[in-house]
Amino acid sequence: MAAAETATRPLAAEAALRTGMAIAVGIGLHNFSEGLAIGQAATTGEVSLALLLIIGFALHNATEGFGIVGPLAAAEVRPSWGWLGLAGLIGGGPTFLGTVVGTWFDSVYVFVGCLALAAGAILYVLGELLPVGRRLSWEITLWGLLAGFLLGVATDLILVAAGG
Repeated sequence: MAAAETATRPLAAEAALRTGMAIAVGIGLHNFSEGLAIGQAATTGEVSLALLLIIGFALHNATEGFGIVGPLAAAEVRPSWGWLGLAGLIGGGPTFLGTVVGTWFDSVYVFVGCLALAAGAILYVLGELLPVGRRLSWEITLWGLLAGFLLGVATDLILVAAGG
């Protein structure tokens, strides 16, 4: 390995770790609004909606770790367990925090605002996904969106049938 290549390797690793943590922060901010929506649904007595949001967001959040570690994998960086734990806490913790904050308010306007904020975050993610999906495989992107939508509808039907 050349000397210049050896010197740039730690810089690339640092950049990958910074990028991964920045993505974790962005996901955490996005997840805070999801927590607000869950908390508001629970506070207003919409238990079925709260359960639907919890299940839907859990399914959706299960893949967010890939986005956080993607830059690390591309740079062939193996993070420490501490770094992974911190990234998970920063990315996922705000969902719980948002849920707690969302239960502090009992207002129709706050409820609608929290749902709109969560919906806006989801629309933002869709806006980022569609151009990438069009470049990579438009068919797989559309089938994935349809499958995700149908999974959400099925989850809602199951919750309603179970009396949730």
